[in-house]
Amino acid sequence: MKQVAQNYKSGELLVLDVPEPACKPGGVLVRSLFSLISTGTELMKVSEARLSLLGKARARPDQVKKVLDSMAQQGPVATYKKAVGKLDSYTPLGYSLCGVVVAVGEGAEEFGVGDIVAAAGNEFALHAEVNWVPVNLCVPVPEGVDPRHAAFATVGAIAMQGVRQAEPQLGEMACVIGLGLVGQLVVRLLVAAGVRVVGIDTVEERCRLAEAAGAISCAGPDAEGAAYIEQVVRTATGGLGADHVLLAAGGDTNGPVELAARLARDRARVVDIGKTRLDLPWNAYYEKELDVRFSRSYGPGRYDDRYELEGIDYPAGYVRWTERRNLGCFLDLLASRSVDVEDLVSGVRPLADAVTVYDELRSGSVRGIGFLFEYPRADDVTASRPPSPAVPVVTGRPRRPRTGTARLGFIGAGAYASSMLLPHLAEDEGCTLARVATTTSLSAANAQRKFGFESVTTDADEVLADPDIDAVFVVTRHHSHAGFVCRALEHGKAVFVEKPLALTRAEVDGILDVVERTGNDRVMVGFNRRFAPLLTDLRHRFGTVTTPMSVRYLVNAGRMAPGSWYLDEQLEGSRFLGEGGHFIDTLGWWIGHDVAEVSAVQTPDGTDLHATLRYTDGSLATLTYATGGHARAPKETLDVSGGGRNARLDNFTRATVWGPGGRGTKRSFTGQDKGQRAELAAFVEAVRLGAAMPIDLASLVATTRATIAVGESLASSTPVAP
Repeated sequence: MKQVAQNYKSGELLVLDVPEPACKPGGVLVRSLFSLISTGTELMKVSEARLSLLGKARARPDQVKKVLDSMAQQGPVATYKKAVGKLDSYTPLGYSLCGVVVAVGEGAEEFGVGDIVAAAGNEFALHAEVNWVPVNLCVPVPEGVDPRHAAFATVGAIAMQGVRQAEPQLGEMACVIGLGLVGQLVVRLLVAAGVRVVGIDTVEERCRLAEAAGAISCAGPDAEGAAYIEQVVRTATGGLGADHVLLAAGGDTNGPVELAARLARDRARVVDIGKTRLDLPWNAYYEKELDVRFSRSYGPGRYDDRYELEGIDYPAGYVRWTERRNLGCFLDLLASRSVDVEDLVSGVRPLADAVTVYDELRSGSVRGIGFLFEYPRADDVTASRPPSPAVPVVTGRPRRPRTGTARLGFIGAGAYASSMLLPHLAEDEGCTLARVATTTSLSAANAQRKFGFESVTTDADEVLADPDIDAVFVVTRHHSHAGFVCRALEHGKAVFVEKPLALTRAEVDGILDVVERTGNDRVMVGFNRRFAPLLTDLRHRFGTVTTPMSVRYLVNAGRMAPGSWYLDEQLEGSRFLGEGGHFIDTLGWWIGHDVAEVSAVQTPDGTDLHATLRYTDGSLATLTYATGGHARAPKETLDVSGGGRNARLDNFTRATVWGPGGRGTKRSFTGQDKGQRAELAAFVEAVRLGAAMPIDLASLVATTRATIAVGESLASSTPVAP
């Protein structure tokens, strides 16, 4: 299918051929009829992408701070590669469309194939021929509503949420500053609600358009225009001033905020809808005791994955107007002719002209408010991809590759895979990157462009069932790992899965059952630290000791962003369960014995924990997993004592041994190397030669069970045997 994308590093815009998304549970596949270009938000994004690296940094100071924090922990080389890799990727455009449902996922049966719907979301309602949209971002289009007009629904919901934040009442006076697409819709909604409206914008045509929609009067923000509007407002309100000022303007000037204070009455509401500079003039806002409010996108539910992705609605008795209800309300207003957007349609162009359209909008060679992309009409509304055929379980160990190189398939190609795994594999002459499956179309296209995959898909079954693939990499979210491992083994593949191998003991047992049933035990987990050159050299220099060791592993894990999927414990397990296997594997590898008992305690808020591991040889290890430290402090510190010797690893940049020969220190001057390259080379070689896996299955299982035991000990407040 076709999709509009932009390379954020170079700024290049393209119309790409990408695989259609799969129809996942909780949503529907929508074949686009029309999608709306947001001439404000999208053009800002397009222009930002064409800035220099310095310009991008100035535009996104929040991202610069993250880069500096990463540099302090991981070093400049690793940070640079990660940042450039993220920049040099296709990003989607679009967030408002109307289309026809062509497939219905489990849990979305309220929709049917053939339904005309409006869809929202900058991850879902994209400028693409087909999109997967979750149920709470999709609403039916009432009969009689033109699909072109329905494509305005998302921006209409943005305007509606701004109006709701203002809480206008019949007969009140409102001023809308900024009469772009959102501002025009705000004007129409306020007029429909019985509110008198004035408007301000720098563009004369927009002022006249708002007046045609019912605004009393509109003018420019210059001294003359502002004075005129101020007089209109005072005359209409008996000298009181505007009850509401809605800021729908962008730019870096503070003029809109200052003008709002002049126009507003005492205790009026000022609502910021756009990305407006807000250096509030204190005296003006204090003297009138103005109520400054923000309007967050389409409404309640926005940025809440439980609402948007999991389909968990808010009860109407507590949250009357969610983003989905706002979408539906706007469509109802279109259906009743209470709001009309026909005069906002400035042009309809085929998707193939997207690059030209954006260039024309940026240059100003075309003027207007609402531009739509039109898509080819499908002859039927049946799903375009048939279900994958069932594949019988393969028994026995996977064969050696017929070509002499290991042909690899990937399920998932997100940030970690793209920065830590695929760059190494792309340089390994012992393997071929055969096929990649991702949940989004652009992720697959990015992986193919960067790393040279032979083919791409959004259906993981196509990777698992491909008879020419020798090994499958599972680099997906944690809850899916065990299931994909079992399916890959059943298909006769060797499998490399990122940690964790499993989230529960039952999942571990399920994997072992598949191994026993198929005879395929070719599993590798991405426990890369035991392959790190500085650490392996440190272990060699420490030498063999015959007495128990005492080990301390301090992990300065840091805080996670509030919306991170890592924090969804109900689905993904605890944060430690997702990451702790790395450290427990390193401890077990160093000590060389199995864990006999685990005892763990945590802070009252559950963010930090200490786990004590007792090994069968009597060794003791204390693992501290802390999230409250400084973001630029070293992440990992390992200290070992035993047999009259000590060893210390400082964040994979320095390694020191104190022993019979004195003190010896080695440093890494090229940045951190946590072992991914060596780990992957060992796995590829094992697949290519049919040799043993780099880590035996018993060790992988023991590490996984010990990691799970930490959580069990926390829950029971007692020691637990893995």
